[in-house]
Amino acid sequence: METNGTINSNGTTHSDGIARASRTLGRSGLEVSALGFGCWAIGGEWQSPDGQPLGWGKVDDEESVRAVRRALDLGVTFFDTADTYGAGHSERVLGRALGKRRDDVVLATKWGNLFDERTKTRVGQDDSSDHARSALTASLTRLGTDHVDLYQLHISDADPDQAARLREACEEFVREGLIRAYAWSTDDPTRAAVFAEGEHCTAVQHTMNVLQDAPEMIALCEEANLASINRSPLAMGLLAGKRQGALEAGDIRSRPPAWLQGFDEGSGAAPDWLARVDALREILTSDGRTLAQGSLAWLWARSPRTVPIPGFRSVAQAEQNAGALAKGPLTAEQLAEVERIIGR
Repeated sequence: METNGTINSNGTTHSDGIARASRTLGRSGLEVSALGFGCWAIGGEWQSPDGQPLGWGKVDDEESVRAVRRALDLGVTFFDTADTYGAGHSERVLGRALGKRRDDVVLATKWGNLFDERTKTRVGQDDSSDHARSALTASLTRLGTDHVDLYQLHISDADPDQAARLREACEEFVREGLIRAYAWSTDDPTRAAVFAEGEHCTAVQHTMNVLQDAPEMIALCEEANLASINRSPLAMGLLAGKRQGALEAGDIRSRPPAWLQGFDEGSGAAPDWLARVDALREILTSDGRTLAQGSLAWLWARSPRTVPIPGFRSVAQAEQNAGALAKGPLTAEQLAEVERIIGR
C-alpha cells in the first residue's frame, strides 16, 4: 500500500500479485487488513415490529459465501457482523463462508438487540450483563467458532453507567477466552470514552465517510489508542458509483429511519446529497480509482486509525472494494482538495 505523510500502514505485494495492507486494531495489537468487510447486507431481509425494513433486500446466500471467500483471497482479513443482522442470518452465512479459514481472520460481531429468527423481526433491546453472555453464546454457535475477536455493544445510546457494567462483563469474557477485545458501536464520543476506560477496549465503530466526517471521534481514538472502525464508509451506497433510483421494498433505504441521512422515502437518494457526490467525483476517481475506491482512500488518508467496513452482496462488489487496497490512500494534496471542495 502506498503511504503518505498522513498514514503509517504497512504494505507488501505478494507473489500472487495482490497488494496486502494492514493496520493495527487499536491497543489490542491485532493486525487487520486496512479494509474490513461489513456483513449487514448479506443478512438479507429483516424488519422492525411495525414492518420497517432493516435489511438491504433479498440476497443469494451462495453468492454471499463466494463473495466472502473472494475477499479472503484478495487479502481482506477483518469481517464485521452483528447478531441482529438478518435476525441471526448474517452470522450463520459468514460462519459457513469462513469455514476452516476462521483463524485467518479477525472476526467482529455485536450484541444488544433482541430478535425473532423465525419471523426475522427485531423485537427490542437488552442492556443487561446476563443478556450479553447469552447473546455471545448464541453468536459463537451461529458463527461456528469458540471465540470472537472483537465484541461490540450495539446499543448506540445505552446508559453510560450501565455501559460501564457491560464493559466489566466484557473484561470477564476476555479472561474466559470467549473474546479477545471489545468496543462500542456508537456515534457519541462521550459514550465511547466510557468503554475506552477498559483495558481490553480497542476500538469504536462509528459512521464516517467523505460526506460525514467525525473529527471528535478521531480525536478520541488518537487520545485513547483506539481503532476507528468506519461504518457507512460509502454513505449507504451514495459513494458506490451507481445512481440510486427507487429501491425495493425490503431495502432500509426505501423507508429511511431518522438516523439514515441522504435518502428520501420512496424516491431513493436525496438530490442535495447527490450534488455533493458529483462535486467530489473528479478528485475521488483520480489515479484510476472508482468512486467507491476513492471514498475508501479518503478514509485511509484521514487517519492512520481508520478501518472502513463497506458492505457487499456480490463477488463483483467484493472485488471492487478490495481493489482499493492496491491503490492506497489519497495523497495529502488530494485530501486537502476534498476539504476545499466540500467546504469544511
